[in-house]
Amino acid sequence: MRVGFGFDVHPFTDDPAKKLIIGGVVFEGEAPLKGHSDSDVVAHAIADALLGAACLGDLGSHFPDTDSKFKGANSLELLAQVVSKVRSERWEVANIDTTVLAERPKIAPMRSAMEAALKSVVGAPVSVKATRAEGLGAIGRVEGIACWA
Repeated sequence: MRVGFGFDVHPFTDDPAKKLIIGGVVFEGEAPLKGHSDSDVVAHAIADALLGAACLGDLGSHFPDTDSKFKGANSLELLAQVVSKVRSERWEVANIDTTVLAERPKIAPMRSAMEAALKSVVGAPVSVKATRAEGLGAIGRVEGIACWA
């Protein structure tokens, strides 16, 4: 058995072409996150945790932000590719645990949908927890969202 650890953080943007996607779920009416792909911090943190557990590098080494084919990429599709890579090394995902750090949006109303979307991709139970920075630092000033997995 191996355990991996993943982290991701993205700042908010006012780009009208993007939507806020967290854990594979669109949060309508919320400011989106800036990034090369769809900027799903939860999917990215999970992918890094899985890659780390399997000793397969990190998300950026597999899907570099310098490659235009990943521009606007659906992070759940990238996560599915990561799960495939992990399985090709003869590992299986037992469970995923995440913590989202955000002042907004509120995660609780979408938690079940996020867990279901992520479980359907990784094929194992996914726990999504959320907490606030209580006004401290960049996250507390509502400059972005972070996630650990």
